[in-house]
Amino acid sequence: MHKFLALLIISLVVGCNNNQNIDKNNYDDPTLPESGGALTNAMIGEPNNLIAMIAGDSASSAIAGQIFNSLLKYDENLGFEGDLADSWTISDDYKKITFNLKQDIKWADDEPFTCEDVLFTWKKVTDPDTRTPYGSDYQLVNSASCANNHIFIAEYDEPYAPALETWASLHILPEHLLKDENINDTYFSLNPTGSNYYALDEWTTGQQVKLKTNPNSIHGRPLLEKKITRIIPDLSSQFMELIAGNIDLMNINPIQYSRVFPSRSELNDKINLYKEMGNGYTYFGFNLKKKPFNDVNIRKAISYAIDKEEIINGVLLGLGEEITSPYKPGTYWENKSINKISFDVSKSRELLEKSGYLLNANNIYEKDGKPLAFEILTNQNKQREMTAVLIQRRLQDIGIDVSIRVIEWASFVNRFIKTGEFEAVVLGWSLSLDPDQYSIWHSSQQGPGQFNFIGYNNPRVDTLLENGRKELDNEKRKQIYDEFSKIIYDEQPIIYLYAGYGLTAIHKKIKGVKRITPPAGVFHNDYEWYIPKKFRRNEMSL
Repeated sequence: MHKFLALLIISLVVGCNNNQNIDKNNYDDPTLPESGGALTNAMIGEPNNLIAMIAGDSASSAIAGQIFNSLLKYDENLGFEGDLADSWTISDDYKKITFNLKQDIKWADDEPFTCEDVLFTWKKVTDPDTRTPYGSDYQLVNSASCANNHIFIAEYDEPYAPALETWASLHILPEHLLKDENINDTYFSLNPTGSNYYALDEWTTGQQVKLKTNPNSIHGRPLLEKKITRIIPDLSSQFMELIAGNIDLMNINPIQYSRVFPSRSELNDKINLYKEMGNGYTYFGFNLKKKPFNDVNIRKAISYAIDKEEIINGVLLGLGEEITSPYKPGTYWENKSINKISFDVSKSRELLEKSGYLLNANNIYEKDGKPLAFEILTNQNKQREMTAVLIQRRLQDIGIDVSIRVIEWASFVNRFIKTGEFEAVVLGWSLSLDPDQYSIWHSSQQGPGQFNFIGYNNPRVDTLLENGRKELDNEKRKQIYDEFSKIIYDEQPIIYLYAGYGLTAIHKKIKGVKRITPPAGVFHNDYEWYIPKKFRRNEMSL
């Protein structure tokens, strides 16, 4: 009993000391970098698997990107630098790239990394039996070979403008573990072996993914010992966990950014906020293989009936921009000459009637006795859910019967998106730095697991996308992609809704975060982040 009381008193004292240590006034104290500690974040959707070329979703890529390396990567200013490659040379005709690979590096299981791993990965991503949306980028490589264990050569029939970017995107896989595996269905996708800063520690389905440092990391050990990603589909629940100190960072929503933080000074005492234009956009997409969405007048009518400004103000509280092309606002590739479709109910009705639809006794548009009705699918994401509700209300106001179904992420992707079993979706695209949109819009990219799941098919767009990949002159490429953007907008296979700002909240105990966000984003240098011992979760009373 005496021992128990002594332990209780000690624990109370330690708890008091720890509470003093984490006082708000201490967060800004200067500290030296320290190794160790665990960073906990949250994700709304669970990864499908950890082979990014197969998974094709952002949740999978986010985790896999911490386990695997590519030949190249982006520096903080979005220029290329070596990853698995030390250096590279490009031939004068831009048809041959020679990569000089790092030497004397190993996979996490101590097996040596060689050029054969790169060649194996290229063969897998271009194998017609591999269910990947990325194969077309690498099928343009006419010949890939290894001059020796440390020199990889990729040769093209024609110049390929996004070539370097593709080699900065492809995670290199270990041949010795996958050469006899069906890459579409392998246990490796749930228990991978990589070469990057972290290795998989534990994956508890539906709950969390734990990463631990990889002692064989090709870039050396990061300062943080562990990274824990909790699967929390609801942003409000994530926010409560952030406030409670149970997670260290999250992507917050506009209400939290604009209203909650300004009204609660105690949050600003312990949490830093970061705002940057996001690298993606949200859209309302149609299944063009299903009626009536094969009719451009119906698609345009729906676009005129949606108040995009209302959505940006209502859902994002103004923290977003309306777009007319699939490129980041303000960048070189954005087509600023497109005249946007503004909210216009009378124009919407005119187009519906032009396609033979008339209002029935219930004030619902119908044609040949069939009402204009469909279902919007989206995943468990409050912004997308709110967006769908505003779309539903506007469409019902003019006489289109719309219902909404919200699906958990993995089921949403696997049961509906990949199979094409949907009528309309509210979804988003993450954007690359290069303007190439072949994998999303080319008519050849409609197979299982590929990105043109809406079924878009336009021969002129196909030609533009094919030519845009080959053109090395940026001014000429700009003309190609401006025309491409205009055709897409004119045909409205999707309705661009908004490009939102990335809003990130990071606890002040996380040190090493750059206060001025570089072009590559706030997370670019997370291998330099650290948590002083006095603030680590496993060393303090919560």
